[in-house]
Amino acid sequence: MLLKNDTIIFIIGENPMDFRDYSLEELVKNIQTKKLSARELTQAALDNIDKYDDKLNAFCSVNHEDALLQAEAIDSLIQKGEKVGKLAGIPVGVKDLEDAKGFVTTFGSELHINDSPASEDSILVKRMRDQGCVILGKTNTPEFGHKGKTDNIPFGITKNPWNLEYSPGGSSGGTSAALASGMIPLGTGSDGGGSIRIPAALGGLSGIKTSQGRIPIGGDTPPGSGLLTVKGPMANTTQDNALALDATVGPHPTDIFSLESENLNWSEQLTDELPKTAIWSPTMGFSTLDKEVQIKCEAAINSLANAGVEIIEKDIIWDENPVDSWMVFWASACARRQQHLINTDDFEKIDPLLRLFIEMGTTMDSASYASSIDACHKLGYKLQKFFEESPLIITPATCGQAPKLEGDGFVNGSETPSWVDFTMGINMTRNPAGVIPISLLESGLPASIQIIGGQRRDIDVLKAMHSFEKVIGFSEKASDHV
Repeated sequence: MLLKNDTIIFIIGENPMDFRDYSLEELVKNIQTKKLSARELTQAALDNIDKYDDKLNAFCSVNHEDALLQAEAIDSLIQKGEKVGKLAGIPVGVKDLEDAKGFVTTFGSELHINDSPASEDSILVKRMRDQGCVILGKTNTPEFGHKGKTDNIPFGITKNPWNLEYSPGGSSGGTSAALASGMIPLGTGSDGGGSIRIPAALGGLSGIKTSQGRIPIGGDTPPGSGLLTVKGPMANTTQDNALALDATVGPHPTDIFSLESENLNWSEQLTDELPKTAIWSPTMGFSTLDKEVQIKCEAAINSLANAGVEIIEKDIIWDENPVDSWMVFWASACARRQQHLINTDDFEKIDPLLRLFIEMGTTMDSASYASSIDACHKLGYKLQKFFEESPLIITPATCGQAPKLEGDGFVNGSETPSWVDFTMGINMTRNPAGVIPISLLESGLPASIQIIGGQRRDIDVLKAMHSFEKVIGFSEKASDHV
C-alpha cells in the first residue's frame, strides 16, 4: 500500500498506479519507511507499461526481470538499515541516446539495433542508479535525436497521451509520453536545441535545460553536439525536477564544460515566493507567434502580474533569428558522426531529414563554423543586457502548436518547421531555461511558457518555475492514461 499523510491512498495490485498523483519525495519517504517496497513500486510501473504502452509507444525496450532485481536489492539495503540514495526505489525510463548497462543504445537507428548491450552506464544514469533509481528500460527518440518530434524506423511513432493524433515532440518524446501518461515518475532527456523543453511543453511537464556542464556529458565518446547539448532528468513538477537534479549535478573530469558543484540543495530552496520582476517577450524579436498560443501565454502573464510580479515587456531580445547559426552546429555534428555513410547502402536507411543534415554538414567550411561560434557570443552578450534589468526572461515555450504524427508543427494553421524557434538560441548561449504548462489548447494539448535565467543562475529559473506553477495552477491531466 501507499500512504500520503498517513492515509492509505493506493493499494498495489488492486488498480493501475498513476504516478502523476505522487511526488518523488512522497514515494521515496514511503519506501524508506517500509510502508511501500521498491519492488511494489517497480512492479506498478512495469504493469503500467504493459497495459498502456501499446497505445503510446513510449518505450523501445524494457527488462522486467532486471528491474525487479534492482528493486529487491534496494529493499534489502533498507531492511538491513543501510544507507540508500535520495531517489531510492524510483523507477526511471532512460532516453535511448543514453547508455544504460545491459541495454542496447540504438539511438533510434536501424544501424545500431544489433549492437551489443552497454557494459556500463552513462554518467547521468550511473548517478541515478547510485541514488537508488531502478532503471526500467529505454524510451523512444528520433534517430540520433535529430528533430523535434519522436518517430524512427525501427521502433515507430510515439504518440502524445493528451491527444493520440499528435506527437509528444522530441527528441525526448518517449520520456515525455511516459511521464505525461502517468506510467512512470521520472525519466531522462537531453537538450541540444529544445529536446527536453519541447516535449515537456507538449506533455504538460516541468522541464529544464540546465547550464551546460551541470550534468556532465563526458565519457569516452565525444558527444555529437557537445557545444549545444545538456542532459538531465524530466519529471511532472519542478519540485520533482529539483530533487532529481540534487541527486545528479556535479563535475566530472571527462567533461571539458563541467561546472564545479555549488553544494546547493536546490529542492530545499524552492518556495512560493515570486520574483519581483520578469521580462516578457512574446516573439523575442524574430519570430511569429501562433495566435491561440499567444492568448494562453498572455493570460498566464496577466496572472503573474496580478500576483505581484512586475512584468516588463520587451518586443526585441534578438534582432535576428539564431536558428541559422544553430543549424551550422547541428549539421556539423550530424556530419561528424555519420558522413562516412554517404554513398553507402546504409545511408538510405537513415531518416531523410537526418540525411539532409548530414549532407549540409559536409559542405560547411571552417569559416561558417567560426561565424556560428561568434554568433553564440553575440547572442549571449545581447541577452546579458536584459538580465541587468531583470533576472528572468519569459517567452512562449514554442512559437506554434504540436505536429501531428506526420509533418511539422503549426503556426496560425500553417505547417512550418519554425514552430520551435524559441528554444535553440538558448542552447547557443548556454543559459539555463525551463518550461511549465499554463493552459490547454483546442487540440487538447498543453500550452507552456519558457523561463530563461542568467548565466549559471539555474536556481533562479527553478524558483521561478516552482512559484509560477503555484500561481498559474495548471492541474489538468492527460485522460486516464489514454
